[in-house]
Amino acid sequence: MLTLLGKSSRYCDGVSRRSFLTVGGLTFGAGGFGLSNILKAESSGGSGAKSTTGLGHKAVINVFLAGGPPHQDMWEIKSDAPTEIRGEFRAIPTNASGVEICEVFPKLAGLMDKSAVIRSVVGCNGRHESYSCMSGWDSVNMKNLGGRPAIGSALAKLYGPVDPSVPPYVGLAAKTKHMPWSDSGSAGFLGSSFSPFKPDGPGMQNMKLNDISLERLQDRRSLLSGLDRMRRDIDASGTMEGMDAFEQKAFDVLTSSKLLDALDLSKEDPKIVARYGDGKPYKYQYDGAPTCNDHLLIARRLVEAGARCVSLSFGRWDSHGQNFDLVRDHGSKLDQCLSALIEDLDQRGILDDVTIVTWGEFGRTPKINNKAGRDHWTKVSCAHIAGGGIRGGQAIGATNRLGEYATERPVQMQEIISTIYHQLGINTATTTIQDPTGRPQYLVDHDPIAELI
Repeated sequence: MLTLLGKSSRYCDGVSRRSFLTVGGLTFGAGGFGLSNILKAESSGGSGAKSTTGLGHKAVINVFLAGGPPHQDMWEIKSDAPTEIRGEFRAIPTNASGVEICEVFPKLAGLMDKSAVIRSVVGCNGRHESYSCMSGWDSVNMKNLGGRPAIGSALAKLYGPVDPSVPPYVGLAAKTKHMPWSDSGSAGFLGSSFSPFKPDGPGMQNMKLNDISLERLQDRRSLLSGLDRMRRDIDASGTMEGMDAFEQKAFDVLTSSKLLDALDLSKEDPKIVARYGDGKPYKYQYDGAPTCNDHLLIARRLVEAGARCVSLSFGRWDSHGQNFDLVRDHGSKLDQCLSALIEDLDQRGILDDVTIVTWGEFGRTPKINNKAGRDHWTKVSCAHIAGGGIRGGQAIGATNRLGEYATERPVQMQEIISTIYHQLGINTATTTIQDPTGRPQYLVDHDPIAELI
């Protein structure tokens, strides 16, 4: 929580200089993306990839379908497979020639020219966690040093913030009983300074003034400024002046409404809010995430405000039973909000600036079990990708007739992450980040998907 009353020596109004500077140390991440880090990153010119259109920067929205979405009931319907494999859905045409997808996605079918589906994702590890979808790596990789950083953490390290009052990496994943499903991504060996800001975590409380008015804060700031002027008179080195520049921006962050406004949907056009929907009633949630359609709208507002990466968890797709009922529920809600996001970004002229990836940790079994469900299947999975300037209107890869394994163009999970980095302006063949031992580490080991870039 933000505190203005400290325990060290006080000035006449009861606030110490150390306490006031707590404003400059409010945390954006789980362990604290300290404001001083953000401001120093900004001052060093870490602006990152520039956009030539309306957004002004490149960004990614990572939609995690926690639990393992059924690949053969989404983007590659197996119409010719036996009944015990095929399932209940029919394929429908899209506006991209020759590409068909599941009938529960009619709105996305009309936007396939701006999207691509990957039907042959391989490299899944079988664990119920978001780690691979957030970073491209297995969670055991470099575990002794903290693990590999997620995309958002790498962006925060390499580029810093777009706006000093908006964290570059935001995690919107709602809290879940199975905690790995609400993991918004890890900073890994980069340390907690580069963790995602979570609006439902302690960082949000640090952004609120609570019962302290802006007027009162202004009065205290004026007093401290006066004392600083006295100190500057005897500060021949000029370091005080440089420090005050950071403190000025710290104050600006505290009193800025930019982040809080982005999170507040009451400030959005009600017609746009209605287009996304709210995903209610939440069904088949159990120990997983709700279907928060409005999180995709908040994600759009956050990247417009300056976030470089927004991750979220949408629904619980662990369909060991009632698979087809679940897909009708979750799929239709995803169809509404994901299509709304693509159209919204396109109408605002910023779709080419924002890459949207939608995927899960693994696929589901070809054979339907006796509970009308599909079990875990790590041999192949799927993904949907849109925006960011990708070459849309295509389906990449294919599985065999029964949906068991990739027969055409297997796509490693890291290839998808590498593609995202590429669309963000990062060359994964040359870019490295130093680990705690001082060794440079590449972001991923695979190249981007050539068909998309």
